[in-house]
Amino acid sequence: MMATIPFQLIAAVDEHFGIGKDGSMPWHLTGDLRHFSHITRQTEKEHQRNAVIMGRKTWEALPPAFRPLPGRINCVLTRQAGLSLKDNVHRSSDLDAALVELSQKYPAVLNAIFVIGGAQVYQTAIHHPGCRRIYLTRIQADFHCDSFFPKDLSAYTLRTQSAIQIENNHRYVFEEYERTKDPNV
Repeated sequence: MMATIPFQLIAAVDEHFGIGKDGSMPWHLTGDLRHFSHITRQTEKEHQRNAVIMGRKTWEALPPAFRPLPGRINCVLTRQAGLSLKDNVHRSSDLDAALVELSQKYPAVLNAIFVIGGAQVYQTAIHHPGCRRIYLTRIQADFHCDSFFPKDLSAYTLRTQSAIQIENNHRYVFEEYERTKDPNV
């Protein structure tokens, strides 16, 4: 049975919903990185923290200086028992186990949970009944990616869209989607 603990997705995608190429992000947009950091760190109260859940490949793609992502509770989904993680990084075998563990371990501190990648984790998470919101950075370019965010957003409604941002000759917008349909229908 799936946990119904609420969480959100956050991703940056190209015009074909690509999220990565050869194990890394094929773009560097400082504005998007600031947006990601702001969204995943922002809490309602000062003593609270957010959690980020990611797959092993996403964890390994993070620059070592940013592992774990600072100011957030980090959880890596992996079935590799031998994967070396720092003491303060949680390991879970799947999304539901991670959601339950985080909500039970940090009931007074946890503000929000964000799924941050990669493709397989997004594919599971977007259809999960606990997924309430999606934050997408939509980059208006084709980066010939080899990993993708799910294209079917039919259970979600676009709630906000930023003005066009321009950086490194790339145009992009920040979008926020809210779940408006039951995922099991």
